[in-house]
Amino acid sequence: MAAYVAETDFKRDTMYVPDRITRGARTPEHGPVDGELWPVEPGRYRLIAAKACPWANRSIIVRNLLGLEDVISLGMPGPVHDQRSWSFDLDPGGRDPVLGIERLQDAYFERFPHYDRGITVPAIVEVDSGRLVTNDFPWITHDLFHEWRDFHKEGAPDLWPEGLREEMDAVMERIYTEVNNGVYRCGFAGSQDAYDAAYDRLWTAMDWLEERLASRRYLMGEAITEADVRLFTTLARFDAVYHGHFKCNRQKLVELPNLWAYARDLYQTPGFGETIDFDQIKAHYYVVQNDINPSGIIPKGPAVEAWEEPVMR
Repeated sequence: MAAYVAETDFKRDTMYVPDRITRGARTPEHGPVDGELWPVEPGRYRLIAAKACPWANRSIIVRNLLGLEDVISLGMPGPVHDQRSWSFDLDPGGRDPVLGIERLQDAYFERFPHYDRGITVPAIVEVDSGRLVTNDFPWITHDLFHEWRDFHKEGAPDLWPEGLREEMDAVMERIYTEVNNGVYRCGFAGSQDAYDAAYDRLWTAMDWLEERLASRRYLMGEAITEADVRLFTTLARFDAVYHGHFKCNRQKLVELPNLWAYARDLYQTPGFGETIDFDQIKAHYYVVQNDINPSGIIPKGPAVEAWEEPVMR
């Protein structure tokens, strides 16, 4: 999960390790090149991504959709961590079975011995050296599509359709600022005024999405794109966490007919639903964020069976 800075108005720490993995370590056509370039090479890297974290969850989904499971291995930390790092407490012996480390911070320190920022997921680690390559989460999924396409499975979706990219960039920017980050802006608001403003911004965007999805199956039309992946991970956590824990409680997702049908549609699509673990999601937010939930009590609900109900869109 990306680090955050607690202030009256929530501000996310967006200083990530900006390295990119590209074909032949080439300079990519899109995006920043502020760090080192690493070559695409099957088996060289391990994606570390906790199911609990929405930012990491999107990288697991994209890896699944593109069929990269045998090309980039996946390590999954447990949902509850301390101030130091995500840890591999779900693995036998509490160590990642490939990297052999107990905490993700070990890979960060292998690359940067004095690293003093948040230890975040998703992260890509070079297997042989055990060094962090990058934790720049929006560019990780971008490059999984654009740079690893020689290894995509047959029939992999076009997550970045050429003719829609300009509009999609605008849609994804609004989703990120107003929804993905908007729920955190509500949850970590440090004053009533900051919360009220954040709440109004979030629900303005949710109403926009509800209207947009009234006339199309997916955000960009009739096919799944990266925009859908980015929205889905927030919607999957909405009723279980954000509605109550983050006080985003005007309505539940299940009370928004278009968004709820859309979210179930994606959940039932191979590559999406199997990445969602509601117990891990709730454990992470309700235990780790003890400034919001000091009791550490994890709610039992909501019931998850409704996600499997048939949907026609």
